[in-house]
Amino acid sequence: MSLPDPVHPGAEPVPHLVVRSHPVEGVSEHLLDHLPADGALAWVRRGDGHVGWGVAARLDVAGSNRFATAQQWWKRLTAAAVVRDDVGVPGSGLVCFGSFGFTDADPGGLVVPEVIVGRRGDTTWVTTISPASSLAAPPELTVNEPAPVGEIAFADGARSGTEWSAIVADAVQRITSGEVEKVVLARDLVAQSDQPIDLRWPLRRLASAYPNCWTFSVDGLIGATPELLVRREKGLITSRVLAGTIRRTGDDAHDLALAASLARSSKDLEEHEFAVRSVAEALEPHCKSMNVPETPFVLHLPNVMHLASDVAGVAANGASALGLAAALHPSAAVCGTPTDVARELIHEVEGMSRGRFSGPVGWLDASGDGEWCIALRCGQADPDDPTRMRLFAGAGIVAGSDPDAELAETNAKLVPMRDALGI
Repeated sequence: MSLPDPVHPGAEPVPHLVVRSHPVEGVSEHLLDHLPADGALAWVRRGDGHVGWGVAARLDVAGSNRFATAQQWWKRLTAAAVVRDDVGVPGSGLVCFGSFGFTDADPGGLVVPEVIVGRRGDTTWVTTISPASSLAAPPELTVNEPAPVGEIAFADGARSGTEWSAIVADAVQRITSGEVEKVVLARDLVAQSDQPIDLRWPLRRLASAYPNCWTFSVDGLIGATPELLVRREKGLITSRVLAGTIRRTGDDAHDLALAASLARSSKDLEEHEFAVRSVAEALEPHCKSMNVPETPFVLHLPNVMHLASDVAGVAANGASALGLAAALHPSAAVCGTPTDVARELIHEVEGMSRGRFSGPVGWLDASGDGEWCIALRCGQADPDDPTRMRLFAGAGIVAGSDPDAELAETNAKLVPMRDALGI
């Protein structure tokens, strides 16, 4: 059943959904274990989060008004829904998963699953979502084993490493001439398997290897990102900014020395300052008060270390988590400074469509709370060829950037997805 919108009579009708969340026991320690083979949706970190499958409703959207259109659709959908939430924690009740492209031209949207299995601390629950005309019975949860990925061959995407390094050198010259302060350049790598890729296999490996990252799956886009674009929860807004990277060696003593050098690097500190400034300026209109750290800390991940800053604020208006993500995107961490000039330079020289790489990915609940990260350390399954994926990585280029070092940085950032696709 779909209901017309009396406030927006020209808008497409939204389905009338019935939602039920109730606590359950007997759920696997690993939420990803319950995902079926098709239509996997996931958002997990440190064992908490939620996974889903099926499609109760969806919105596909692109264009300059994509975020506004998505927010209005979600507002109308939640207003029409009947919700019984016996859990009452962030992520229970009516929830959608979403991802959006880096540019307005790249398609994205929101997906409301038919089943969600969630966990937060000691509370585990199941949510069923269905049309009012056909109420869904609670699902029988099973543990489903993914098929291992077959032999994988990797090949250059739009640019070879040599070609990409030349683009970086050109960007450094433009920065030196004053055309732009910082630009983030991305490259892709093609992974080709000898059999269809079961996305649950790399998802499990990512969640195991990178528990402190947000492991996600939305419409064939999977990854484990360390960068929280924005979280809104009960009036508190937080954003984790990452910019400035160095590869780990596996030698703990050497890595500590590298972390110290990263924290003193004028090139990396400059890149980080651009990113923090862009986030703080975007969030300021939505906050009563803000805490912006003066100096970053070093975030240690299994493959790399980043300069990181956690920006926090108290919400001043009703902007939803998705609305805040829209205000932040694209930040200097994925685009550059000034934004418009950097975006034009990316369009001119990258030679590829990023798709949803470096766009917002996350979830939203009926109250407007939720989490949105930047889609990094990720890959996009080819919708026309289940044996093929595109993997992505990028690097922030500033005046002191060395093309060979930046190429090495992207190679380090490709490691999580390359390893996840292994046997």
